[in-house]
Amino acid sequence: MIAVRNLHKSYGAKSVLQSISTEFPAQRVTSLIGPNGAGKSTLLMLMARLLAPSGGDLLLKGRNVADIRVADYARQVATLRQSPGFNLRLTVEEIVAFGRFPHSRGALNADDRRAMDEAIDFLQLQPLRNAYIDEISGGQRQMAFLAMTIAQQTDVLLLDEPLNNLDMKHAVQIMRALRRLCDEQGRTVILVIHDINFAANYSDHIVALKNGALRFSGPCEEMVTEARLRDLYDLDFEIVTGTRGRLCNYFTPPELNS
Repeated sequence: MIAVRNLHKSYGAKSVLQSISTEFPAQRVTSLIGPNGAGKSTLLMLMARLLAPSGGDLLLKGRNVADIRVADYARQVATLRQSPGFNLRLTVEEIVAFGRFPHSRGALNADDRRAMDEAIDFLQLQPLRNAYIDEISGGQRQMAFLAMTIAQQTDVLLLDEPLNNLDMKHAVQIMRALRRLCDEQGRTVILVIHDINFAANYSDHIVALKNGALRFSGPCEEMVTEARLRDLYDLDFEIVTGTRGRLCNYFTPPELNS
């Protein structure tokens, strides 16, 4: 679906990404993981075409993205940035309507309304449809922005830390929704995520970055190992597998360190 070839990004003499080459499989959930400053969000923004690469190629379905008009790209790839800023007093429905802009350019038609209804229903946001975005909780707000992204009806969704500042319940709701988008609608979901346990239990594919370089990538069950995570995060890990999934335990009680 999406592939990068020798992609790199520099700001002056500072290299942020170094010759990244990897693929993001279609109709799968891929988690971009790694420590702070690894270049995860930079890579995602390059794929979103919100940053220009310093070199290398980005391919969508085998076609160089540089040859695709921005408007056409927006009908194939939707992006949800960290903490999207809307300072206007808007309702949830009005926020979701922004997702239809690449299709209708602001003049909503019946197809747009249907896509909005489907996104709102998919995330069970109907009770909040007419609520103002500044009067609902942070978790509900994030669900509204996700509905906006879903309503864009693209094959690919790029999400930059969608679980940021969410409580456990809302984080689970978001990840279950992303899993369903992949399984039920055949969407390709690529997200930057810091919670390794969500990545380990909801992802099909893992791409790991460290210090601007690709550390490893591949199927989740092969990539999420104690040795790989220890190398990536410079922490000791114990992975426990149970009936409810995998627990990547990196917490060591202080008394065990003495």
